[in-house]
Amino acid sequence: MNASSALADRAARHAALADPIRLRIVDLLTLGDASPGELRENLGITSNLMAHHLRQLESAGMVTRRRSDADRRRSYVALAPKALDDLAPCPSLAARRVVFVCTGNSARSQLAAALWNSRPGSDTSEVPAASAGTHPADRIAPGAIAVARRRGVDLPDGLPKHVDDVLAPDDLVVTVCDAAHEELPGVDSMHWSIADPVTDGSDGAFDEAYDTLAARVAQLTAALSGPRAPSAPRGSNHAPTHPPLEGRAS
Repeated sequence: MNASSALADRAARHAALADPIRLRIVDLLTLGDASPGELRENLGITSNLMAHHLRQLESAGMVTRRRSDADRRRSYVALAPKALDDLAPCPSLAARRVVFVCTGNSARSQLAAALWNSRPGSDTSEVPAASAGTHPADRIAPGAIAVARRRGVDLPDGLPKHVDDVLAPDDLVVTVCDAAHEELPGVDSMHWSIADPVTDGSDGAFDEAYDTLAARVAQLTAALSGPRAPSAPRGSNHAPTHPPLEGRAS
């Protein structure tokens, strides 16, 4: 099934589940099969209405029916094997490296890269992560160092780096602050709008940023398939060869 057909199939299944009665039928069939009569009794609806909803679910590929081996006048409805597969968005990305970017490269981008490189079961040699800033600070924020220590994540030593010294063709760029995202219009990127914990300065703000980044990193990990061939076309989610930051519109 090509991408267009797969999308149409997902849309049809979502449409079938948009009705509360059909959604309840699917709920009831999740753990076992049932006859139309049993479903009708459970839902308290008429035979005609049940027949209508079952036809809609069958048309969308959500359920199947088979005759009873005992009473051939009776049939059983079952949830199709892949009825619920891929209903949630399932983007697929590939990259040689992930680069997290914020303004100062002092907190959010540093924490994101550290989380990526220390995630359980990760092979950082497969798809490593780095971080950079559009206007690097003089040092990594003490709050970032403290939250990393509290959470048992290794935050590499070193000074914040400028994006022009870090980004390379075929990097997957993830901006983790609004200012950096809006300052890099010429770079194809993914954006996570995360509040700056440095502005607040409290442990709570850094904990919140850490938790948000951890959840986003886990989500991206599931979508990233690994290194891809060089020279991705424009319009992909990978950073192309880019001009220096100086001179870009902000």
